[in-house]
Amino acid sequence: MQFELTKQYLADLRKAIEGGNTTFLSQEMEKLHEVDIADILDELNMSEAKFLFSFIEEEKAADVMVELEDDVREKFLAALSSKEIADQVIDNIESDDAADVIAELPDKIKEEVISQIEDPEQASDIVDLLNYEEGTAGGLMAKELIAVNQNWTVMKCLREMRIQAEQMEDVYAVYVVNNNNALLGLLSLNKMLVAPTNSIIDDIFDKEVTSVHTDTSSEEVANIMDKYDLVVLPVVDEDGKLQGRITIDDVVEIIKEEAEKDYQMASGITEDVESSDKVWILSRARLPWLLIGLIGGIFGAKVIGLYEHDIKIYPEMAFFIPLIAAMGGNVGVQSSAIIVQGLANNTLGMESIFTKLVKELGVALINGIICSVLILGYNLFFSDSMALSMTVSVALLSVIIIAGLFGTLVPLLLNKYDIDAALATGPFITTINDILGLAVYFLIGRLMYLYF
Repeated sequence: MQFELTKQYLADLRKAIEGGNTTFLSQEMEKLHEVDIADILDELNMSEAKFLFSFIEEEKAADVMVELEDDVREKFLAALSSKEIADQVIDNIESDDAADVIAELPDKIKEEVISQIEDPEQASDIVDLLNYEEGTAGGLMAKELIAVNQNWTVMKCLREMRIQAEQMEDVYAVYVVNNNNALLGLLSLNKMLVAPTNSIIDDIFDKEVTSVHTDTSSEEVANIMDKYDLVVLPVVDEDGKLQGRITIDDVVEIIKEEAEKDYQMASGITEDVESSDKVWILSRARLPWLLIGLIGGIFGAKVIGLYEHDIKIYPEMAFFIPLIAAMGGNVGVQSSAIIVQGLANNTLGMESIFTKLVKELGVALINGIICSVLILGYNLFFSDSMALSMTVSVALLSVIIIAGLFGTLVPLLLNKYDIDAALATGPFITTINDILGLAVYFLIGRLMYLYF
């Protein structure tokens, strides 16, 4: 049954903590999942959280530490000595999580914790992982894996697999390597179990294997695993030597983080922030795009000012300024969102920029004609000015086409120059299209009133 964290449950826990009900607390911590415990600790104040944390079994407590929010984990680690971090946390989690935890520590503490790790091989693996750049397959992978030599017999392979599996929580794949540790393929457990014990691994392993290099971006790793429905992906160096493996749970985190980052960027938030952050941090993250929107609004006002004379002569044009600006912004955001989503999922195919613009032109024409006909019918029914009716309809059609093409072109150009295409959605597109839409509207208005 899925655990649900409620206010009543938190109240019961706080009551048990205040009353020193150790039996209840021990039973709850034993039956709850690590992720659920982390959620609970995130909601408690630090003194309550530390008291509750003491009732968690050591190996489970290490997994809980990994699941905590960064700021909460930082406070927990600050209360532990380097020896305690090494023995109670690092020694009980896999190398990729251990490297992530150590990377958050101050440099001095980081060195002390590594020096306190008793297993030299574990310490070496963690140091190796810390040397990879964040956001790459090397920085994402774990060192724990099962690898067998192509020249081993099935009997020897089974013995070695038992030894290697002791260091792992879950076994997803068995990799086959040569004498130089170069990745050759995958060993099917089914084939190994039915093969004679004296069979050579080289005769039964599958040579088809998908892998990535240590410098492959985490986004590309996520796309590859999604495309080929993989639960685990081996990582090799530039010489093809097996270095580690990435599991699907790590990739889910990456996908979630990227989605959150793109959503925030599309909303005009320039930093990775949480609702629990301080007021100044939240303000700092939002202010840049608000200022850009403010500047865009000033330019929009300037455009209206350039056509002030026209508005005085034809004041009814002012009624449709919000409509033109809103439609231009909406169409631009829709077009850019589709392109950004395609870029993120690698689903745009091999079409050229020109082909995509032609396709978007077709979409914009259809949508523009429908919307223009509707607004024309509205104006003909409620207005006696043919010039106004034609102006609004033609301007709306033009704005939808321009906004659609602009919303398609901008993210493609940003992506071409390795700039995050998510910048092209939200405030950026809306602000630019507001200005362009108003300029087009008044220009068409001037021409229409000259000839009608």
